[in-house]
Amino acid sequence: MLILGLESSAKSASAALCRDGALLAQVFQQSGLTHSRTLLPMAEDLLKNAELSLADVDVVAVAHGPGSFTGVRIGVSTAKGLCWGLEKPAVGVSTLEAMAWNGLCAPPENVICCAMDARRGQFYNALFTIADGAPRRMTEDRAISGADLAAELTQMARPIWLVGDGAALCREQLCAAGLEPALAPEIVRMQSAYGVCRAAAGREPQSAEALIPVYLRLSQAERERLQRIKDAGGGA
Repeated sequence: MLILGLESSAKSASAALCRDGALLAQVFQQSGLTHSRTLLPMAEDLLKNAELSLADVDVVAVAHGPGSFTGVRIGVSTAKGLCWGLEKPAVGVSTLEAMAWNGLCAPPENVICCAMDARRGQFYNALFTIADGAPRRMTEDRAISGADLAAELTQMARPIWLVGDGAALCREQLCAAGLEPALAPEIVRMQSAYGVCRAAAGREPQSAEALIPVYLRLSQAERERLQRIKDAGGGA
C-alpha cells in the first residue's frame, strides 16, 4: 500500500511517501512560510521526484491534531482536497502518536514523552513506550501543565525521552522539578510525515467527509466568545 502522509500541525511541515511501511521519500521544511503556501507543493514535488502521481497513492494520511489550530486545519483541508479530487480514502492520525514513532531511536525502557507547546502554561502531550518495534500508548492525548506532567513522570521512575516541537521547553520544566529527561536529537525530534504514514498503516481508511480536526481545546476566539456570553449573563 502506498501512503502519502502530510504533517502541518506545528511550525514545521512535511510530506512523505511510504510503501508497506518502508519510507520512499520525505520532504521537511521549517522556513517560517505559511503551510498553506508550502504543504501542497511539497507533496506534488515529492511525488514527481519519486516518478509517481497522485493516482498511484492508495491512502492520504494526515496529522489531524492536536496542534496549531491553523496548521491542523491546513493539513486536514489539504488531505480532503486531494481525496475528493481523486476519490481516494483518508486516514487521520493523532499528531502525538505520529511523533512517538521518533521514539524508535530511544534507548530501551524509556518513556517516550511527546510534547507540543499548547500555550497558556500547558503542553499537548501523550506518553508512549516502544514494544515490538512500535509505540504503545501509556496515556491518551491531553493538554497538561508542566507541573502535572512532572508529577506523573516522577511516579513512573523511568528514563524519559522527549520529542516534539515543545520538547526543549518541556525539558526545562521537568528539570526544574528534579527530573533528568533526555532530549531527542534534532534530526528525530520534530513532527514528521513519516510518523504519520507509520501511524496510519493498518488503520481503517475513511471518506474525506469523515476526516475532521481534533483540537483538544477551544480556540481563543471560542474562549473569548464564551467569556463575552458569561459576562453578559452575569451583568443582567
